[in-house]
Amino acid sequence: MLDALLACPRCDNPLSTTDDGFACKGCKVDFPTIGKVPFLFADPAAALGEWKSRLHMELQRLDQEACKLAAALEQENLRDATRERLELLNAATRDHANRLLALLAPLELADLSGAIETYLALRTRLPTDQGLHTYYPNIHRDWSWGERENDAAAELVGDMLDQPLGKMLVLGAGPGRLAYDLHQRLAPQLTIALDFNPLFTILTRRLVDGETIELYEFPIAPIALEDQARLRNLRADRPVGPNFACVTADASRPPFRQKSFDTIVTPWVTDILPEDLETQAARINQLLRDDGQWLNFGSVAFQNTDPAKRYGLEEVVAIIQEQGFAHPRVDETRIPYMCSPASRHGRRERVVTIAARKTSKAKKASRHESLPDWLVRGDSPVPMTDAFRMQAMSTRIHAFVMSMIDGKRSIQDMAKLMEEQQLMTRDEAIPVIRSFLIRMFDDSARQ
Repeated sequence: MLDALLACPRCDNPLSTTDDGFACKGCKVDFPTIGKVPFLFADPAAALGEWKSRLHMELQRLDQEACKLAAALEQENLRDATRERLELLNAATRDHANRLLALLAPLELADLSGAIETYLALRTRLPTDQGLHTYYPNIHRDWSWGERENDAAAELVGDMLDQPLGKMLVLGAGPGRLAYDLHQRLAPQLTIALDFNPLFTILTRRLVDGETIELYEFPIAPIALEDQARLRNLRADRPVGPNFACVTADASRPPFRQKSFDTIVTPWVTDILPEDLETQAARINQLLRDDGQWLNFGSVAFQNTDPAKRYGLEEVVAIIQEQGFAHPRVDETRIPYMCSPASRHGRRERVVTIAARKTSKAKKASRHESLPDWLVRGDSPVPMTDAFRMQAMSTRIHAFVMSMIDGKRSIQDMAKLMEEQQLMTRDEAIPVIRSFLIRMFDDSARQ
């Protein structure tokens, strides 16, 4: 059933099946299946390479953290409680790295060997603020301790959806629990849980197929010693049937044919995507059949460099109507949010549920392009923009300051050299160098 809905995220033409996944004959691009999940990014090879890099960087970060913990254990006169905490975290951190590597073995990481400094410098284009572990705590909420939160979300969404659901797409499904709960409770003809993070889609696929997986929870504010690192059993209540699919893809380039769905659910995603809500709403309109329903669930916290696009709820309702939907039904309810039993942190969130029916065709949404051609193709000159020119100058100055650090020069010595290079006067340079070194010192302390 999934195969009949898929379209190339590059050209929108239907995909054909292959032995290893799918292919677009027009674009001559193969889309692999990774961990039993179709991997349908517009440039699958580049996206796979980037996710490998992010996993490799995370594993190196964990190794670095374990080394710090081991070194701390070598200190003399440690309190018994301190030693116990460090030993627990050291063992859990190393074990967590192994479990993460095993879970994401389908990414085939073995061919990467870069050092952590390389990946910090070339921060690996998927959204740079949405990493492998950005919403990692949600995994444990979804599949371990979060029954109260999960039930509240499923009830709010379920009450606002009209039945039957038909073919349902959950766009930005995260670790997948809401998609699973709606599927089991409301019995749609088909459920597709799409997320761009392969950690979530591979994990969801295995859990809804009936597996139990163990992963560590590391609460930010653990309540007791044993809560520093909790090994959680992750499982679904019961397996799903063949009409539940997971897809790894970009929500801004959804790999589906137009008018494929009767229901689209967007949980906690529309206000974090880099695209403007107008474009998102138009694209969702295109994916829905005539009279299809869209339900948006979560926060209304739009962040944008343009103040005009930091939308409030009233503006969101207006935008939805402007993009071919009837006047939405809106509900606001306070529910618990991320209240782990192992953490002192937790809050109640006033979530907004917005449901609307498609009444007309929206203007065709432009194809999402996160990067310009000179970056994607790599065969055109890199433009010297004003931003690049300023950054280049700043980088040269930063590099010059770093080059002066030799274990002998003082801040005053460095300021004198800055003056000799005619970069700034000595009096100006002293506070600037001091501020720069403070930032470097603070950054090194946090790593």
